[in-house]
Parts: sequence; structure tokens; C-alpha cells
Amino acid sequence: MPDGMHGHLIVTGRDALEEALIQRAITADVPYVLIVEDIEEAAALHDLGYRVMVGALDDPATYRAAAMERAAMLVTVRSDQSNANIAFTAREVTPAGLIVATATSPDAVDVLELAGADHVIELGPLLGKAFARRILSPGAQCSVISTFEDLAIAEASAAGTELVGRSLSDLDLRQRFAVSVVGIWDRGALQIATPDLKVEESSILLLAGRREALDAYDQAYASDVNDPQTATDNHVVILGGGRVGRATADVLAAEGISSRIVEQRAERVERFPDAVIGDAADLEVLTEAGIDGTPAIVVTTHDDDTNIYLTLYCRKLRPDIEVLGRVRLDRNISTMHRAGADFVLSYASTGATDAWNRLRDDSTLLLAEGLVVFRVDMPERLAGRELRTTDIPARTGCSIIGIVAGEGCRTDLSPDDILPRNGQLLLIGDDRAEERFFERYVAGDGSGPGLLTRLRALVRSEK
Repeated sequence: MPDGMHGHLIVTGRDALEEALIQRAITADVPYVLIVEDIEEAAALHDLGYRVMVGALDDPATYRAAAMERAAMLVTVRSDQSNANIAFTAREVTPAGLIVATATSPDAVDVLELAGADHVIELGPLLGKAFARRILSPGAQCSVISTFEDLAIAEASAAGTELVGRSLSDLDLRQRFAVSVVGIWDRGALQIATPDLKVEESSILLLAGRREALDAYDQAYASDVNDPQTATDNHVVILGGGRVGRATADVLAAEGISSRIVEQRAERVERFPDAVIGDAADLEVLTEAGIDGTPAIVVTTHDDDTNIYLTLYCRKLRPDIEVLGRVRLDRNISTMHRAGADFVLSYASTGATDAWNRLRDDSTLLLAEGLVVFRVDMPERLAGRELRTTDIPARTGCSIIGIVAGEGCRTDLSPDDILPRNGQLLLIGDDRAEERFFERYVAGDGSGPGLLTRLRALVRSEK
């Protein structure tokens, strides 16, 4: 590694999660190195444009050569045993730098932490909780996906509400509820909020606001949580009894919602007495599982081809229900949506986002699709100006979701608001929008980190 490089990312393989992390590093201009053990593989990857080095993953010399003592984070996505060995070996070299590892078994978490991992990602429970959260937020009710400062970031379906067919400027949710529409998901694609953006029946709104503001939104638009068509009164059908399927069932059960897993391998679902053993592509099996009465189906197998096939089949059988599904590779998200899925989680994106947020300080939060929430001290170029005169969304692509002044954060913003000189802005945008904000308003005025975004503050390279 170059002597001057520090704050870099080290990955130990090319799992889908690690590939997503590498792309995130490239997008954010963060240096990285991919360690491979085979010299021919390294040469081939180098020709493809990867930054690679050759070394044995169980050799301390590899991590010295990778400058682990100057790295921001090492990520390993292998077997629990290999991950423990890698973490333990890297910690022999230095206590510095974050180590993030995945775990397939709950029992492995403690061992990985003992080996030196700072954060362990259990993707099964992570995806299962996300699926259950969506099911537990019926109708148009807000489902909180993350928090930042005093704000909650939430998703809410527009289906069946008076929002459909209207533009964001017409709805004026910020003035009515102090809720900002950050963007709109439509079949897996995120559209950044603009005044003329229209809400469709298939739209899922990405909202930001205080909890009480989201509650007010729910009172206006959310369907009755006791509606008999919701999952609270009918069992959910889960296709696949692996880690994700079992985790989804466990979270639902904890909330008093029954589910029925369909799984071919009986030993996987021994503790689920209502599980149906059989092939989920068999109509008789699906009928036994209750597809005719369920309000929701969750497709959770480990194979993208199988999940797309089952989504197509279930959508044909029940065009009226909610279909949730997972994919391993990000490129299959749009295919799952086209197959009929209403909500899709990616193994790669979910894990990579969780890992990437380990790098952040308390001024940034990475959401899905490269969307970043960030806090910045009020730039001199904006201080004292009316909000209407800044035109920040049009000039940068960022949306202001809050103003911090004194002890509190305001989200009920008005175009007449004066930006406080000693305050802070809370904004949201993608990587390029964030960079444009810093280039336009912060660079050179001494109040911020210049051209580098807050997300990159911990991970920069000296040339």
C-alpha cells in the first residue's frame, strides 16, 4: 500500500455484499484494497480495474502489507470460522481500525467479538426485521426505517389514499404536518422529491420528520390498523425457512401475528409447528399454507432465480395481496419488482449499508440507494438569508429537512424562515448532491470541510 494512504477500506473477498461496498467506496472516493490469495485471480481482477493485493488471509504479514493500522475498516464476509480467524489475525497486527464481520449462526456473534470484530452483521435477522416492519405498518401508516438527530426517516405507502395523482407541491405536507417528502420509491427506483413530482398508486413515500409529525401524518392518511384485511388478523405466508424466513416469523410472532413457513427441509423449521413441508412452487402446498386467505407473502429463499419465479407465480395466483421478496444481487431488484413484488430487500445493499454506517460520525447517515442524511454548520454564504432565496434543492439536489438552532431542531419550515447564523442545517441528498452543496456553499469559507463531504471525513487518502 502507498505510504501516505490511510482511512482506507479492506475487503477479503468478492461476496455480493463486499462488491456493493467496493462500489460504495468508489462512488464516495474512498480508497480500498481487495485481498485475494491467488496470484492469477489477482492479475485478472487487476485487469478489470480492481485495486488488489495478494496475501494469505490467515497471515499477519498480509494485514501489515495492507496497512491495517491506518485503515478505517476491514470487512470480511466468509464462513463464521474464517471470519473469526481473519479478525483474530488482523488484531494481532493492530488494535486500530474497525473490523466488521458477518455471522450465519447466532452463537458465532460472541466468538467473532472475542476474536476482535467491532461489529457483527447478522443478515438473517436484519432482513427479517425489515420484512416484519413492513408487514406491521399496514396501509399508509409510516414505517420508521432509521433515525437521525431528533428526526425519524420513514416509508409510507400511498396506495388507496387521496395522495395518489397529486403533486408534492399540491400536497404541501411540510406546511400541513412538518413532514418532508425526501423522495418517492416506485417499483424499486428512488425518485428525488421535486415540487412537480406526482404520487402514483404504487408509490412509497420516503418521509422525514419528528415522531409527532409522522403521527399527525398517520392520523390523516393511514388506514385503520384493525382493518380485517391486514396481517394482524390473518397469518402471513413465508416462502423459505432459512435464516431470513425464520427471523421474519420470529419478529411477527413477537408482535402477536401468526405466520406459516413453507420449506422443503423439515429440519430447518422443527420449532415451527404450523410449517408446511414441501415445494413452494406446488399449488397444493401453497393452498395448504393458506395462500387463498393471506394478506401478504414473503419470498425469502437464498436463490434469486427461485425468488423471481415464486413472485411471478404468487402474483398470478393472488393479484390483490402484498408480495415482499429478497434478492442477493442488487441488479435483480428491478426484476423482482417487474415480477410483481411490492417491496424488495437486497442482501448486498442491506449488508453494505449497515457496514458503511459504521464509518460515519454523528453528522451523517447513509440510507439505501446512496442517499445520505447529513448535518452541517450554517455556511457563511447562507447565514441570515431567507430560505426562499437560497434555492438549495434546485442548485444542489439536496433537500433541507430541518434547522437546528439552540436546543431544538425545527422541521416545520417556511420559505420566510431566516437561516440562523449560529445554527445548523439537516439535509438529505445523494453523494453528488452532497458534494455540490459543499462545493457551492462551504468550500473556502472556513466553516466546513471544503470539497470533501462529511461522509468522507473519516476516510480520506493523502496523495
